[in-house]
Order: sequence, then C-alpha cells, then structure tokens
Amino acid sequence: MSLTFKPGSSTLWLRDHCREPRSCHPATKQRLVDTCKIPPDHHPHIVRAETDGLYLDWPETAFESSYRSFFPWSFLIEHSYNPPLVRKDDLPSVDEGKVFWTSAIASELPSVTYDEVMSSEKGVYEWLKRINSYGFSFCSGIPPTPEATEALIRRIAFIRETHYGGFWDFTANLEHGDLAYSDVRLEGHTDTTYFTDLFHLLSPSTSHSGGHNLLIDGFRAARLLRSSNPSAYTLLSTLPIPSHASGSGSASLPSGVHLRPLRRYPVFNHDEHGELVQVRWNGDDRGVVGGEAFEGSKMDEWYEALRAWEGILRSEEAQLWSKMEMGTAIIFDNLRVLHGRSAFSGERRLCGAYVNGDDYRSRLRGLEKQFGGQTEREKAMDRLLEKYGVERTGGEKGGVWDGYLGL
Repeated sequence: MSLTFKPGSSTLWLRDHCREPRSCHPATKQRLVDTCKIPPDHHPHIVRAETDGLYLDWPETAFESSYRSFFPWSFLIEHSYNPPLVRKDDLPSVDEGKVFWTSAIASELPSVTYDEVMSSEKGVYEWLKRINSYGFSFCSGIPPTPEATEALIRRIAFIRETHYGGFWDFTANLEHGDLAYSDVRLEGHTDTTYFTDLFHLLSPSTSHSGGHNLLIDGFRAARLLRSSNPSAYTLLSTLPIPSHASGSGSASLPSGVHLRPLRRYPVFNHDEHGELVQVRWNGDDRGVVGGEAFEGSKMDEWYEALRAWEGILRSEEAQLWSKMEMGTAIIFDNLRVLHGRSAFSGERRLCGAYVNGDDYRSRLRGLEKQFGGQTEREKAMDRLLEKYGVERTGGEKGGVWDGYLGL
C-alpha cells in the first residue's frame, strides 16, 4: 500500500488528528492537543510506511517534546481529502434500512411489548430498530398508569423538559396555549417546529369518543412530491418559514409562552450531501410568511407548492389511522413522521414525553454495537478498503483506534 500526499496536503492535519493517547483521550476520544498551538511549519522529520499504517516522528519544538504518531491506512483512506478517496456514492444513504410506508401498513404495524422493552437491553434495541426503520412503533401491554409510561420512555434516554413540563399528563384544557390541549381535529404535522430535535411518546389513560390518531410517513410523502413536482419540492426546501408557540400565562408559566427559533427553517431540511433528514411542518404553529425570500412571484409559488404538499399528506394512501387502546403507547420520530388526530368528545387524557433525537440516536448506536453486528457504513468501508488492498488493521493496537470510525 502506498499513499501519496499531493502538494497542499497538510502535515498540520496529521498532527491535529493524531489519536495516540497523548493527543486524544482513549476513553472519551476527545482531543487533548491544542490545535491553535501547533506551529504552522511543524513537520515530521521521519515518515515511515509500514504494512499496518503510517508512522510519523515529530521533532522536539517549543510546542512539544519529540513525539510519534501512528495512522492505520484505513483511517487515512476514510478521511482523505487531497484527493478524497471516499465519495458519497461509496457509502450507504441516510435512507439505508428505512421502510417507507403507506396506510397499507395497518395490517402489520411495527410493535413491541412493554415486558420486552423493560426486561432487557435487547428488547430496547428491537424497539429502537423498529423506530429507526419505520419512524414509529407501538408498544403494548403497558400498565395503565403514568408511572409505567414514564418508565418506558426512560428506557430510551432522559426526558426533555419543555414549556409543557417533562413527563406530561393532560386533558383538553388549553392549559399551555396549544391546540393539542383542545378537542379539535389536528391535521398531520410535526411537533414543536420552534424547537430543533425531539421524539414524542403518547399513551392514552382514559376512554373517549373520537380522537383517532393519525400518522403519515413524511419522508415518503416528500419523496413523492420531489418526483411528481420538483419545483414545489425545491421551494419547500429553500424558503424559510417562521414558527412560534404563543400562549397566555398559566400557573406553571405565569409570563406566558413566547417561543421562537433562532432562525427560520424550510419544510424540508437536508444534510451536506443533499439528503433529506428532517420534515418540519406544522401549519398551526406557522408564523407570518414574508420577507425578502418571498419577493416577486415567490409567495404565490409557495402557496401552490404548499397545496401540492398538503394534497399528498391528506391523501387516503398516506394516512394511517388508528385508535389507541389503554395499555398501548406509540413513539415516533418527530423529524420524519407527521401525526394528528380526529376531533373528539368526552374526556381524553394523554400522558407522554419528549426525548432529544441526539440522545435517541446515541442510544441506538450503542445498542447496535452490542447486538446489531457490523453497520452498513462499516460494511461499505470494508468493501472500499478491500478495493485499495487494505484491511482495517488498527484494532490490535487498542486504545482509540479500536472500533474508530468517523468520529
């Protein structure tokens, strides 16, 4: 194996990304070296290519005493940049493993039992795996108490405190100045567009008439819009929409609710590769649309795009309706799945909570390492390394190289 550094390749990058224990904490994988104190002309005086990787000896300077770095070839290939040896098409899409569904999924809903989740880490993994694939999962057999529901959600991660509180238990009393606390119909929407990243769990506590629950696969709906109406998709991916939560004072929040995000977001949000990672849509929370982005004909075009989007969301094919029974909860990915309900009469008591999406994904990654075997990304990287005649040989050195991938 040989690796050529083109002119302009940075030895500063090599020193900055050294993963030896003196530079990177073995347990936390956090950088210990102060990047800005590395001299810009700091170069290794010995560079040695071996079968397992690249060794660099750094001279003693005012910055540090003499020092040796080691880089497995697998690391240098994976993180190469001049030229980059790993391209977008070499790695799995963010949609890898996801199942895009319609209302036909009603015949075989993703589901687990309370006992499975509460009794083992493997049960939690099976639950989170379903959520990752479908964007939602039911959980049955829950003891009909708020305490049992709270214990269930805490199997994922910490509960996020919001203006609704932490774990909430509510009826249709408009306590928090939100239509969710009423008995009116709610069209498909994502929650809290004025926040960034939340998961949502609901569990019924008492019986009522009406109030059927609605779920829509927002990623599938977005893909359908992109293929059928590309201009509408582009508009909803670029034009920023204001959102808010506003309500009068209550016993818990006497000053009222005045939530605004620090910036406006479009309906469709993408990663650096242009792949959809979040649907952010709640017509009820939407503020006043306007500003420079909507000059000229853009406003009329936006309303036309909105009608096309809502047309897909309100189609019979897109909408999964269900009536949750006592002892059943549903958790869904608020970045992907839209939810709503039909109007209802009588008492409707719900309990539930939000969990940060980052905490959920961290929990899933940890359980995948324990129960899931090799990830699709790891498989793709191994295929790429095989192409270059390299094995992932850094593992036997232990420390931060063992299992290191893309941190």
